[in-house]
Amino acid sequence: MRVGLLTGGGDVPGLNAAIRAVVKVGEGRHGWSIVGFRNGWQGLAEGNIMPLGRQNIRNVLSVGGTMLGTARFHPRVSDGSMEDVHATIEAERLDALIVIGGDGTLHAANKVAETGVKIVGIPKTIDNDVWGTERSIGFDTAVTIATDAVDRIHTTAESHNRVMLVEVMGRHAGWLAATAGIAGGAEVILTPERPFDIDQVVRQLKHRHRAHASFSIIVVAEGAEPAKGTSMSYQTELGQFGEIIAGSVSERLRVEIAERTGFDARVTVLGHTQRGGSPTAADRILATRFGVAAVQALREGHTGVMTALQAGEIRLLPLAEVAGKVQYVPDALLDVATILA
Repeated sequence: MRVGLLTGGGDVPGLNAAIRAVVKVGEGRHGWSIVGFRNGWQGLAEGNIMPLGRQNIRNVLSVGGTMLGTARFHPRVSDGSMEDVHATIEAERLDALIVIGGDGTLHAANKVAETGVKIVGIPKTIDNDVWGTERSIGFDTAVTIATDAVDRIHTTAESHNRVMLVEVMGRHAGWLAATAGIAGGAEVILTPERPFDIDQVVRQLKHRHRAHASFSIIVVAEGAEPAKGTSMSYQTELGQFGEIIAGSVSERLRVEIAERTGFDARVTVLGHTQRGGSPTAADRILATRFGVAAVQALREGHTGVMTALQAGEIRLLPLAEVAGKVQYVPDALLDVATILA
């Protein structure tokens, strides 16, 4: 069997562990040929090939990023790139594809699968918002990094009697903010799932500072927004490609809090540091399990499916069910953050 492999969307720690697993099991156990494509779907459309054998994956388990490279490119019928994808598949005599990516990459994988290509997807995203899987590759590492940052911010916040706002990624879902905020002991956690009331936030900060503390930590997801009808007017700022402008909501909050409370408020935007560095043990294990499961799925004749973690077990979900859906933070977890405030 000859299988193409690509990583799409943003990089996350653990991608190389998944690549390694696919190659070790596909080539080493089953004698398959694994063909890597550089820079995601773009590499597949352009025929940008990187051979993947046992000799190529030595010592990559602990390395962050992706050895294949990645790009935010999705094949479409409208621009002819879907035809280019099929041309490369035919030219390389590929029997199937394994695609590692987030919601956008997996949505594209479903579209390609609908044209008759055999595909298995593997979920990765630090936002943990791929529907149907309890965890995606990269999330655990990002939470660990964000929690460590919140821990470090505590000391400078207390030393200077400040309100410190720590912004983490999360456009549609606030998994990073909720989990790192709880783990780091933040006083206020703001996520896209629950639009906030700035008056309530200010009351909470004033009460805390009057009662027992001279500093506070607020963890903010980049996609957090004020509730409609409340006293703070704000519209999410987007960049050229529809991405959220990092720091925009936190900076606005900083100004509002400083003006309404008189407290010294500062912003720290973690940005791409959340996606960098060596993957945690949990991400290495999850990525390896997904890689092994993807190879096994193809061997058993499955196609148009995604590996998913459910109740500790690796299961296969139809890509058609996953595509276009968002896994939001459950109310129970958000309630924990509220109760501890």
